[in-house]
Amino acid sequence: MSWRRLRVLIQHLPSESATWTALRNDLSEDELAEQAEQGEPEKAAWSQMEQLTAALVDAVRRVEYVLVLANSDSNGKKPDPPEPIKRPGAKPRRPKPKLDEVGADFLFKMINEGAA
Repeated sequence: MSWRRLRVLIQHLPSESATWTALRNDLSEDELAEQAEQGEPEKAAWSQMEQLTAALVDAVRRVEYVLVLANSDSNGKKPDPPEPIKRPGAKPRRPKPKLDEVGADFLFKMINEGAA
């Protein structure tokens, strides 16, 4: 068997195989982050089944959140939106910027002066 044939056989193993698991376990944190940025899920720390399960859990949490919002009093305190399950090798989402007093004043001026 040639080296090329061996490489092709290894590359086409399922991501849950013992070989891919051993190769993933040898990767450093920097290498895992690089693989996540390059979009190679088979080299990520989770298998495809685990990724799909996490996506399903995130979707159910979002549906539950919308259901709570739709059936709650509009004057009451609204719950925070659900956080997605953290995936290995993926950077956490940046929080959305909050509108502070300076930003609100700037926005108010832009709206009122733009309309004149």
